[in-house]
Amino acid sequence: MLRPQDTSSRERVRLDGLWAFAFDPADRGRAEEWWRGELPGAVEMPVPASYNDVPATREAHDHVGDVWYQRHVRVPARWDGRRVVLRFDAAAHRAVVWWNDVEVGRHEGGYTPFECDVTAHVRSGETARVTVVVDNRLHLTSIPPGIVDVLPDGRRRQRYFHDFFNYAGLHRTVWLYTTPHEYVEDITVTTEVTGADARVRYRVDVAGGRVAEVVLRDADGTERARAAAAEGTLEVADAKLWRPGHGHLHHLEVRTAGADPDEYALPVGLRDVRVDGDRFLINGEPFRFRGFGKHEDGAVRGKGHDDVLMVHDFALLRWIGANSFRTSHYPYAEEVLEYADRHGVVIIDETPAVGLNFEIAHTLVPGDPEHIFAAVDDTTRAAHLRAIRELVARDKNHPSVVMWSIANEPDSARPEARPYFEPLVAAARAADPSRPVCFAQVQLPPDRDVISDLFDVICLNRYNGWYVDTGDLATAERELEAELREWVRGHGKPIIVTEYGADAVAGVRSVTAGTWTEDYQVELLETFHRVFDRIDSVVGEHVWNFADFATGYGVNRVDGNKKGVFTRDRRPKSAAFALRRRWRGTDFPE
Repeated sequence: MLRPQDTSSRERVRLDGLWAFAFDPADRGRAEEWWRGELPGAVEMPVPASYNDVPATREAHDHVGDVWYQRHVRVPARWDGRRVVLRFDAAAHRAVVWWNDVEVGRHEGGYTPFECDVTAHVRSGETARVTVVVDNRLHLTSIPPGIVDVLPDGRRRQRYFHDFFNYAGLHRTVWLYTTPHEYVEDITVTTEVTGADARVRYRVDVAGGRVAEVVLRDADGTERARAAAAEGTLEVADAKLWRPGHGHLHHLEVRTAGADPDEYALPVGLRDVRVDGDRFLINGEPFRFRGFGKHEDGAVRGKGHDDVLMVHDFALLRWIGANSFRTSHYPYAEEVLEYADRHGVVIIDETPAVGLNFEIAHTLVPGDPEHIFAAVDDTTRAAHLRAIRELVARDKNHPSVVMWSIANEPDSARPEARPYFEPLVAAARAADPSRPVCFAQVQLPPDRDVISDLFDVICLNRYNGWYVDTGDLATAERELEAELREWVRGHGKPIIVTEYGADAVAGVRSVTAGTWTEDYQVELLETFHRVFDRIDSVVGEHVWNFADFATGYGVNRVDGNKKGVFTRDRRPKSAAFALRRRWRGTDFPE
């Protein structure tokens, strides 16, 4: 799915801002057809943003069920006779959309975009009413999964199995855009590098028409290759490559034939990615991942995308010496990937499949785990498959994305895990053969894991010294090293430790480095680093987490998860300076 852009044939309008908004705790709106008029009792709500913390009430924060958004849209008169599309970059977790009184689209999946072709319903120059109902409920067959309890007083309570708050709403931009009726529907690009030369394989899908020309231009506009077919290979001699730290981008310009041609310009990074034994190679050179698991999370805005926070986070990544991160545990806003493309930051891109773990679910959500996950079946896998395909369809052309992570911390010890995951791995590879596939495995030794051999890279979330052998770093170091060496002997693949860390409350210090102190967080990270440096197959270290973030687990978390090396408002803890010394060799700003 192509991102909206302005070209000679296309125009886009952001529909961000203040929308009319109404909570619907009794699920009245659908039965009463609220989309047919003004929303009852509406207040104003910013878009993009999570709605939970904006009204400053407990009811809003804990709401489970439908919420309604509405605004009026004037379609420019100059769009008369054009194709018109309404696009939502994200609606967590499912949505139905009406244009005036007509349903024009619905979608399930809170982190990938969907579009509604409203051409047949538009009258250019006139104002239309756009209404969206967004449902935040998670069920056993959704991705991610959850359970909704109905309490004796009629209130609903959401239980879920992941350790971050279930923020909801219209988290990303809403667009109205136009194209010709014969238009570029999709572009798929893969790139290869051989020495100083590069090869761009491309495919252009055109709705109702055909391709007139395809031109690859360098960043300065210089033409590097040209073709006149919908599918082909462009050879680029002496190519300027995209590489970590240097986000050099070319542009693939596509123009359709006909009296009303469409034009689209796709940013392209010339680079290739592959796994060779226990090495991870970018452009044929070994790459070592330094960085974090992150979250889209901020005070008040929740998971609402914010360009200010995004740019600041990338500045902190640069300051600390990180070169990569994982989009834990869902696809991030496309603006984030575009920024990474331009600045040479490497990304492991992850689906929202988090919480598919019997044992962890039992510790976070009391109850019988066998009963809880009885419904994790073909229906769940269908939702999981859709999440993988939508992730790849959206992000396949980003050079910053070097690997797909199709799940975080599933229960990979149960025999049922293998028949569940085998077709998902195959589907991910079929959707994009050019990138490795991984999943983040938690706290299971190789002799108990039944699925890691299916994947290209071993990604391990390890909490020795925190959840395991709490406070005992000597034991943590010994057992971590022994286990990692087992993975090396058993698989011979690259290993990335995709999570490791400890909670630390900012400002809490101790000469004895007790748990929950900044000092213990530093010592734990240094313990892991000593082990990593002794094992050549460890090609990546992603600290959990970049910054403190909101969670939903009462007595298990005090004001959220505190494993960040930055606070939620991005102030550095001692661990941030320790990582800067390791990754950059200095404490001080440039």
